[in-house]
Amino acid sequence: MLGLPDQIRACLFDLDGVLTSTAAVHAAAWKEMFDDFLRAWADREGAGFRPFDPVGDYDRYVDGRPRADGTRTFLTSRGITLPEGAPDDPAGTWSVQGLSQTKNAIVLRRIAEGGVRPYPGSVAYLRAVREAGLSRAVVSASANCHAVLAAAGLDGKFDTVVDGVVAARDHLPGKPSPDTYLAAARALHVPPGDCAVFEDALAGVAAGRAGGFGWVVGVDRTGQAAELSAHGASVVVGDLADLLGRP
Repeated sequence: MLGLPDQIRACLFDLDGVLTSTAAVHAAAWKEMFDDFLRAWADREGAGFRPFDPVGDYDRYVDGRPRADGTRTFLTSRGITLPEGAPDDPAGTWSVQGLSQTKNAIVLRRIAEGGVRPYPGSVAYLRAVREAGLSRAVVSASANCHAVLAAAGLDGKFDTVVDGVVAARDHLPGKPSPDTYLAAARALHVPPGDCAVFEDALAGVAAGRAGGFGWVVGVDRTGQAAELSAHGASVVVGDLADLLGRP
């Protein structure tokens, strides 16, 4: 038993924080990037330095969103306006795109240093989903999705992948908009009402609810069960293995 309603024929998984432990790597990378920037900004503006909160700020403003959207949303929360810049702005440039490139460089460095580990419970659940004959997709805002899947030993285990590269190519708005999840459902030829979404991010859970998906599983890795429920999770678990054996 997979702990899903009987009509579910496809499972759509977020990557970071659901399948792999890279959410913590991303949170640390965002903090490193933003703290360096905020410290320099405070020095220039003669203001006090308030660091990036890797729990509160991360959950509220950047988790689950496309990289530039996360940068933009957090800066807005601090009343900071920077030029948009261009996607090829070098890391270190004071622009939305430049700061986003800085964050990406940091996360790639941290992944190279520490590797990528899938959650054992997620691996077990994914195996059970495959054995049950359900279709499987990864839906991630990350442009590094395929590299992370390969590093975690999870490549080749999904029928389709909708990541940041696909979203940019097809002009799909990121979470909390449901468009990337809807694109995955279309690729699997399964209507949204027959799909389950698995998310640890508040924005991702909101996307699952907004898209009219049949079941939205909130994965609580950081103690935000109440917030996941409030954003639309049908059920909240601490690990995907908790679903195994549930009717």
